[in-house]
This record gives sequence, C-alpha cells and structure tokens, in this order.
Amino acid sequence: MTPPIIHNAGPLLSRYEVLLCDVWGVVHNGQAAYAAAGEALARYRAEGGTVILVSNVPLPAQSVERVLEKTGVRRDAWDAIVAGGDIALAHIAAKGYRRLHWVGDQERDRGLFKLAPGPSVPIAEAEAILCTGLVDDVNETVEHYRPMLEAALARKLPFVCANPDFVVDVGEKRHLCAGSLAAEYERMGGEVYWGGKPHLPAYQTGREKAAQLRGAMPDISKILGIGDTVRTDLGAAQALGCDALLITAGIHRDIIMRGEDIDEAALAALFAEPGTPPAVAAMNYLRW
Repeated sequence: MTPPIIHNAGPLLSRYEVLLCDVWGVVHNGQAAYAAAGEALARYRAEGGTVILVSNVPLPAQSVERVLEKTGVRRDAWDAIVAGGDIALAHIAAKGYRRLHWVGDQERDRGLFKLAPGPSVPIAEAEAILCTGLVDDVNETVEHYRPMLEAALARKLPFVCANPDFVVDVGEKRHLCAGSLAAEYERMGGEVYWGGKPHLPAYQTGREKAAQLRGAMPDISKILGIGDTVRTDLGAAQALGCDALLITAGIHRDIIMRGEDIDEAALAALFAEPGTPPAVAAMNYLRW
C-alpha cells in the first residue's frame, strides 16, 4: 500500500513515545546537518518523547557522536545512539573470536578496529572476517574483493558485517558499503552476520536503550522507526513490528523525488514492488 505523503511530521510523531531514527539521510547528509530535522527531534524530546539514533555506520557510538558534532547536529535532538560497530563487536565477543581478518579503511574506521581483539591477521590464520567497508569506496567495486571472498569461502570463515548498508550518500556522492561485500559473500554460500538494520538486533537494541531511559519497556505500538531506506530502515521496523516513516530525500531520492517534491507515481511504484516493507507515511525531509 502506498503511504500517504505528509508535509509536517508533528501530528504523527506525537502519537509515539519512542523514535528509532536513522542518521545519514535523515539528520544529516554526511557533511552538514538538516536543521529542520534537528528542530523536530528536539521538540519531540521536549514534549516527553525519547529519540534513539540507530545507524548502520561501522563505528562505536562514541565515534558517531563525534560525527554528529562535526556535521552540526544539535545535541538536544537525541537521547542515545545504537551503531552497527557496537553490534558487530558484541557479536564478536559473544562468539569468542580472537583472530580476525580486517576488511576496510583502517584509518577511517579506526574507531572500531582499535576495539577489535588483536590486530588483523591473514585470511589463512583468521577465525572470521570483520568488514567495515571497502578500503577505497570511491574507486573499488565488489569485484576487487572476489579473490579474498573466494579464499574466505574456501576456509568457511564467518563474515561479520559491521555495516549492512549497500550504499551511502556523502553529500552528492554515493559510495559502496560493507553490505555490498557481505551480500556477495552470502550469495556465494558464505555465512554472514549482519550487524545492523534491517536485522532485528538493531531496533531491538534501540528499544532496550529506550527502556533504560524511560524506566519501562515501550510498547511496540508506541515506537516509530524513521529512515530513508526501504530495505534497511523500513525493513528494521517490520522486523520489530513497529510503524515506520520514510524520508524520501535520502537513498531513494533519484527515483522518488522531482526537485524537492515527491513524485506520487514513483512512490506508488516503489511500494508496489513485492516484499516492500510498509510505512505509515512518507515525506521529503523530516520537519515538525
């Protein structure tokens, strides 16, 4: 069913106690904050709501907070952060992996790698792969990593994906993410642990953080997921069983937006695709 298009989120947000809100594409574009989104979230919190930012970024929450500050996201717009990096590290600890082969930009993603158990080891010595993304996400493709994936598959290594996103927008540029490599490894027959949306641990962790802050576990009916990606954000809401709001000016902007407006026919076509998770509403940018 095609969700209704709304221009102001205030009446919708006021129906919920907790927002599980995406970061990239909703509160900032990777370079600068969306002021209206920050204002809306801050107002929601001032009226008693709880905002948990849920990001697939392959970094710990502390690193995400520094990015928020750098891009100008106001601090009163959120209560807590759930990050893909923390989910991946928790899984690694639970499995007891000690020898990991790292895949990703070790400088860009040092916030996560420095918390991993020990340094990176060769594929031949590894118990699992820890992937934060491509080393050069501007010039490389999945094909650059096929020899590594084949070597890992031959040893039946688990692949821990710290960012299930396939792509991310940084300003006006689109980059491949760890999810692109993980999806190919899974297609090849490899075992993948997806550390983030749309898989249940992401939103379930967000719900648990909200419970800690509010003193009681929020009912599913009082939780709204907000995001710009059908597969990950709406999929995560569907996995938890909560409602979702789609922001169209993010990942799907090229197929849904015409200038600053939503193309109703394009939106209908997107939601007509089999298996598309539902949304209670859609809007171009988050605003009160």
